[in-house]
Amino acid sequence: MLVGVLSDIHGNQPALEAVLADMPDVDALVCAGDVVGYNPWPAACVDALRDREVPTVMGNHDRAVVSETGFGFNSMAGAGVRYAREQLSKPQLAWLERLPTQRTVNDIQLVHGHPDDPDRYTYPAMFSESLLGETTALVMGHTHVQHHEQYDSGVILNPGSVGQPRDGNPDAAYALLDTDTLDVEERRVSYDIERVVTAVREAGLPDEIGTRLRKGR
Repeated sequence: MLVGVLSDIHGNQPALEAVLADMPDVDALVCAGDVVGYNPWPAACVDALRDREVPTVMGNHDRAVVSETGFGFNSMAGAGVRYAREQLSKPQLAWLERLPTQRTVNDIQLVHGHPDDPDRYTYPAMFSESLLGETTALVMGHTHVQHHEQYDSGVILNPGSVGQPRDGNPDAAYALLDTDTLDVEERRVSYDIERVVTAVREAGLPDEIGTRLRKGR
C-alpha cells in the first residue's frame, strides 16, 4: 500500500494544494497533526482533510485552538491560534476536538511529537529503533524537519511540514510510504509563497508568519 504522509499544514492552503497536486496516486493519506495555526486558511485546510476522511492526530496548535489555551505560544503562534478560533465553524472545531493524540492506521503509528509525549520535539538525531513499539512504521511531525530512518524492525518518518518548513528549504514537504516494503520517498514541491505573504498581511496576522516562509524557517 502506498500512503501519502502529511504533517504540520498550519493553515497554508496554497502549500497543501501544491502537495496534493504533486502527489501521485496513493491508496491512503495520513496526517501527523497541526492542521491549523499560523497561516490564514484554517477552515479550508480542515475541510480538505475532513472531506477526504484523512486519519489525523491532534497537534499542539490544533489542541490550543479547541481548548482555548495558548500554551505559552509566541506572538506569531498565538495570533494564528486566535485567528483559527475566529474562522472555524462549530463543525470544523468539533472535528479538531475529536482528533486523538495518537492512532494506528495500516500498521502505521501516528503521533505528533513523540509516542510518549505529543508535545516533545523529536529531531532526526533523536530517532531510535526503540521508538517503534508494536508497529513497523512510526510517523511523527512537530519539528517541521523532513527525515526518515530505516531499521531492521521498521521505519521512523517525519514527512516535514507542508505549510511551514523549518529546514532551510522553503518548498512544501511531504512523503510517500510503501507499507509493504517500508520504502520512503521524501518529496518537496514549490508553491506561491507570495500569495501567503499577501494573505497573512490582509488577515491582520504578523507579517513574519508569511515572510519567513521565503527562507524555510
